[in-house]
Amino acid sequence: MILKIEKYGSEKLRVPAQKVAVTPELVVLAEDMLETMYKAKGVGLAAEQVGRTEALCVIDVPLSCEDDEETKMFNAGVEQPLVMFNPEIVKQAEPYETEESCLSLLGGPRKTRRFQKIKVRWQTKDFQPRIKTFTGYTAQIIQHEIDHLSGIII
Repeated sequence: MILKIEKYGSEKLRVPAQKVAVTPELVVLAEDMLETMYKAKGVGLAAEQVGRTEALCVIDVPLSCEDDEETKMFNAGVEQPLVMFNPEIVKQAEPYETEESCLSLLGGPRKTRRFQKIKVRWQTKDFQPRIKTFTGYTAQIIQHEIDHLSGIII
């Protein structure tokens, strides 16, 4: 089911997410969020962007989006799409300046600061805990979605 994406100005985008226990209903929400993200031609979507407060985000970054061969090789083993319940960054390194767009913002990209490499802990839709290091564009998108879960818009 396609969900409505909240736009800048909506108070729902500023509400910090609440940690959740993974349930079959939330797995359906994640599937609906993926469908919504694909229809909007995005690579990531957080629950706040569809008016929800669960700590949940979905990400699907094609390997072709990674900017160099080393990053492509590093992220080649990342199974996409990522469905992340209760994601949190536990380590970050190599800050840099970049530009990002957002499905909740109109207009062009905005400048922001990100980290080239991050280690993230989350729970999968199969109720499994995970911890993994990501780099490059995939790391950037994960940071963007986790910001949304904290009520932060670029």
